[in-house]
Amino acid sequence: VSTQSTWEAVVSTQSTWGAFGPIKMASLVARSAHRMFRPTMVAQRAASNRGVVYLGPGKVEIQKIPYPKLELDTPLGPRKCQHGVILKVLTTNICGSDQHMVRGRTTAPSGLVLGHEITGEVIEAGHDVEFVKVGDVVSVPFNIACGRCDNCKHGKTGICLNVNPARPGAAYGYVDMGGWIGGQADYVMIPYADFNLLKFPDRSQALKKITDLTLLSDIFPTGYHGAVTAGVGPGSTVYIAGAGPVGLAAAASCQLLGAAAVIVADLIPERLAQARSFGCYTVDVSSKVPVADQIKSILGNFEIDCGIDCVGFEAHGCGHDHKVEKPAQVLNDLMAITRAGGAVGIPGLYVTEDPGAADKAAQVGSLSLRIGLGWAKSLSFHTGQCPVIKYNRNLMMAILYEKVHVAKACNVQVISLEDAPAGYRDFDSGAAKKFVIDPHGVTKNNK
Repeated sequence: VSTQSTWEAVVSTQSTWGAFGPIKMASLVARSAHRMFRPTMVAQRAASNRGVVYLGPGKVEIQKIPYPKLELDTPLGPRKCQHGVILKVLTTNICGSDQHMVRGRTTAPSGLVLGHEITGEVIEAGHDVEFVKVGDVVSVPFNIACGRCDNCKHGKTGICLNVNPARPGAAYGYVDMGGWIGGQADYVMIPYADFNLLKFPDRSQALKKITDLTLLSDIFPTGYHGAVTAGVGPGSTVYIAGAGPVGLAAAASCQLLGAAAVIVADLIPERLAQARSFGCYTVDVSSKVPVADQIKSILGNFEIDCGIDCVGFEAHGCGHDHKVEKPAQVLNDLMAITRAGGAVGIPGLYVTEDPGAADKAAQVGSLSLRIGLGWAKSLSFHTGQCPVIKYNRNLMMAILYEKVHVAKACNVQVISLEDAPAGYRDFDSGAAKKFVIDPHGVTKNNK
């Protein structure tokens, strides 16, 4: 059967903040003939849905939210989303970038349903979905991508041009990222399913390894992307700023890529201990000993081959200043310690608006960088969202064939949806854990 489709973009610069987050967005209007001889895929709808809702700085709670529909709210009114699916959420993770919002460091509105790290089971699919079926267990890249624009066709799915009226790129449950409802919930709708979703080849195997596979939606590919863009390869010496979950995932990625020495830096002792637990060297940035001197004690010289920033805009100073926020600290440190001709990967988040910043320049994302040093050393810098689809299948295979144990590296702790607010508090206090929310008790049933 041959089918032709015509796609026209409907673009709006307006959005409406609803009780459950932003719901107005730019989208693509599909006019396609129905596939002949195609079975209808419809699941029994659940009676209710719950989600983790941001209410203001320092406060999230579990609320009843609408059960998702295969619909998009557009400036022209609701329309069917036949390229989408509805997932029963099996696991959904608390991310450090969620914490930026919850701390009040972004312009996130009250009522936003959080969550962009999603793994789930397909329970309903639109008529235009061809390759994903009801019952499939899938990983959802946090980037929402149409698969049709020029950026998507060039593999730059982190900056899709058709899913956010405000700027290139979109994500679930995140401020200024297109108005898509978040996945820290019982159920969630996923658009452009054939392009976006990574189907696990064996359901039972996937459920047994779910605490590793859940990290494919964001932090494992993000950490790997940081390593790849920093030029990590066999024999590399690497400095990773930040021993949170992304930093630990980056460290595991560096080991997977064959790095000779992986140094992880942080100021929280428990996180440094977690990094050492799987073979990393550590630097304590709260120490009076300068970072370069600590590196020399490990490597015998002051420089590393590759630098990775897994901290972002809430960075703190070093030594005596470790309790003082200095948003450019990590980037300036990396320029100082990376060898001439080296590269710096920057998966850490930097924002265009930070209402909680200490100075007016930082409030609009303007930082005091020593760019002259970076230029003089011919350093390369790579910023922006990780294009998850570029890496997630290969990283899935590395997990399934026991080449990497990223859940152990990140110290995954599974919690219920009801315990999500406590998870946010513990994570914010510096817990050396990656909190994975299990709304339906799937992990307990598959141990």
